[in-house]
Amino acid sequence: MAIIPDLPIPISFISGRYLLFSADAVTYLRREHHICGVLIGTLPQAPQQNVFLGLPLELMPEEARILVEKGVAYIVDESKSHNLGMRALLEEDKRRYLQDLEREGLQATRVQAERKEQQREEALKKLALKKTAKAGSSELQDASESPSEDPTSAADDADLNLFGSDPRPGSALSSRASLMTSDAPPMGITPATSYPPLPAQVPKEYLMPLPDVPSSYPLFAHLHSQGYFLSPGLRFGCQYLAYPGDPLRFHSHFLVVAADWDQELDLMEIVAGGRLGTGVKKGFLLGGAEIDDQDQTGGKVRTFSIEWAGM
Repeated sequence: MAIIPDLPIPISFISGRYLLFSADAVTYLRREHHICGVLIGTLPQAPQQNVFLGLPLELMPEEARILVEKGVAYIVDESKSHNLGMRALLEEDKRRYLQDLEREGLQATRVQAERKEQQREEALKKLALKKTAKAGSSELQDASESPSEDPTSAADDADLNLFGSDPRPGSALSSRASLMTSDAPPMGITPATSYPPLPAQVPKEYLMPLPDVPSSYPLFAHLHSQGYFLSPGLRFGCQYLAYPGDPLRFHSHFLVVAADWDQELDLMEIVAGGRLGTGVKKGFLLGGAEIDDQDQTGGKVRTFSIEWAGM
């Protein structure tokens, strides 16, 4: 069942970045509002990994703004809000929160113990099957010959003991492992967010205004309203990549570049964009807000798709 977080969702503004720390919020925004962002979290002991990153999720200013305009989220000055919450936090709240973390750690310990027990039972079944097969093969041997020890039996037993204890019941290692599991301390739980124990409702004086966005925002908002998933397009030399569905399932369809209504365009840049898009099996989409000659305000957005065609 899909989890729906409490709305509106707080977006943390930290050092000029718009960040989300809640996995529930990240999945909800991706599923319901086509907001992907970029995962930037890494492991403290593996800071150079760049394939499987985790929380927090960084949003583009355009993504943060469109969420605020839709009433789905609001932006919080996280530094001021965090300091305020820590000063207002009571000792009883801290104690209750630590107890909740300890209960979660004990539950995680129990789950791990059950998983190890399941692995032990599977290892016992494999061992019983191997003994049955070995007994059947020994009956086929000549009765006068003494059965030779299977050279692979030691390796098989080693494979079955990968769980840190002897899986056979009654063994000293098995008893010792069971005792250690029962006395094991709770696992350490590192929460991704500060809510709780800090209050989720933030005073209005700590709310941030709408993010400053580049002039390409009208085009971004237009494509987003058409159901496209948009992500940064730096790796393809454009402003955005437009996907017809979730990027985990679809390749992008367009390399998106925005232009002002009265901006002069170099023909060679258009040709280069068209050739680049065709070379990577995408369309080159150029667009921007149309300016009304009467009030000089942006109205509808016009877009043009350009492809390179050889003769």
